Amino acid sequence: MKLDRYDLKILEILARDGRITKSKLAEAINLSVSPCWERVRRLEKAGVIEGYVARINSGVLVKRTPVWVQVELKQHSAESFQRFEALVHATPEVTECVAVGGGVDYLLKVEADSIDAYQRLIDAWLVSDIGIERYFTYIVTKTVKQQAPPIQVDSR
Repeated sequence: MKLDRYDLKILEILARDGRITKSKLAEAINLSVSPCWERVRRLEKAGVIEGYVARINSGVLVKRTPVWVQVELKQHSAESFQRFEALVHATPEVTECVAVGGGVDYLLKVEADSIDAYQRLIDAWLVSDIGIERYFTYIVTKTVKQQAPPIQVDSR
């Protein structure tokens, strides 16, 4: 799908403010409302815009302790990775998980009720013999920056 400067600007604005009105969006990109909204619908239909979500500040509702964890597995087989990833999906305290290269296998963000609750979770994983060789825990002391990535399209 070929995107022009209007499409890119629409994406940039919607990434920051998914609740912007049609008229404010059209005004921000210097188009009339109908052509602007047609572009939004085209981007949605093409799957470029997957949906709109509210970013909830869960810390206002429940105080959580964010912890980042590096995990290295004992075995590097498809079965080991699948077993660990199934555990991650079944663990609501794990709010993010990425597979990474370079010395460790996974980087996880765990948001537990306390450090003690986090440690009980890890201890249960270790006792279950899910295949963790070693793990490193990083306690978050403050969030410095958190935002959606910028919208950039390769112009090649």
